[in-house]
Amino acid sequence: MPQARLPAIALTVGEPAGIGPEISLRAAWALRHEIRSVLLGDAAYLAMLAHEIDPAINLMGVSQQALRNGGLPACGADRLSVIDCPLNAHVVAGQLDARNGRAVLQTLDVAIESVRQGWCDAIVTAPLQKSTINDAGVPFSGHTEYFAEKTQTPQVVMMLACEANACLPQPLRVALATTHLPLKEVAAAIRYDDLLRTLQIIHSDLRSKFGLPQPRILVTGLNPHAGENGYLGREEIDVIAPALRQAQSLGIDARGPYPADTLFQQKYLAQADCVLAMYHDQGLPVLKHASFGLGVNITLGLPLIRISVDHGTALDLAALGTGHADIGSMQVAMRTAAGMAKNL
Repeated sequence: MPQARLPAIALTVGEPAGIGPEISLRAAWALRHEIRSVLLGDAAYLAMLAHEIDPAINLMGVSQQALRNGGLPACGADRLSVIDCPLNAHVVAGQLDARNGRAVLQTLDVAIESVRQGWCDAIVTAPLQKSTINDAGVPFSGHTEYFAEKTQTPQVVMMLACEANACLPQPLRVALATTHLPLKEVAAAIRYDDLLRTLQIIHSDLRSKFGLPQPRILVTGLNPHAGENGYLGREEIDVIAPALRQAQSLGIDARGPYPADTLFQQKYLAQADCVLAMYHDQGLPVLKHASFGLGVNITLGLPLIRISVDHGTALDLAALGTGHADIGSMQVAMRTAAGMAKNL
């Protein structure tokens, strides 16, 4: 019987001066027998770093031109593929250099191309430094917005997820109705049309990418006590509840709005495939408390799979040399991406 094809993951190594290149190499090597990792970064720098981490790590460089001429070459589990995206300046661990900003963006572009061309099944992104890209003269607000723009996706949804662990008897997924907004702007950003579309995106992706035929979504209110029948705010009455009713009429199992301070209990979470929170610091502290270092960030709504680690570039750790960074979140991201790819 022929051996099953390993899922191929395009793994962008992120900010070269941060921990992204190290955790990408270490996680990809650790999972090489279950996932085919295709690293996107400067091949020479990654080869040098790989030798420092573990001389046994074996890399096979692939130029972008060779990739486009003949596709991704075969590679056994004894080697990791690297699509070369050359840097413009020497890397000093822990020290940002704007000259490398455009090269970091190139890894994202090539990753998107690799999925569109069928060379890879999904994308996993190591953390990058937004300031470096902006300092390179390219307006950049983040991975999520960039992927949405490049794939011409009008609306995406940020969802963080974690596997079952000592604190959680089942996986937890928390999606956000709004993302990186000042708190004073959140209420105005909770709009009927946007909320309904968010519910549709969550429902669709949980079915298609997670293999859940009838996903169950629990939705928080915006205000304390979910507005307490209008005494503590009317967003629940005027916006959230109507959007939920419309979603239900479309066959979406979305329930609420529930008070956020009581929703995150096991008796409720056991009945949910995803929680939709109204803003960043309403839902994510619970998930990160239960799983920091093992959570992942999933962009829903894209025509491809894109997952990121739940931490930043950690320049301070990178400056200490290799061996200090935790690869847990990267490994979870890669396994999650591979599992989602099998559902498509």
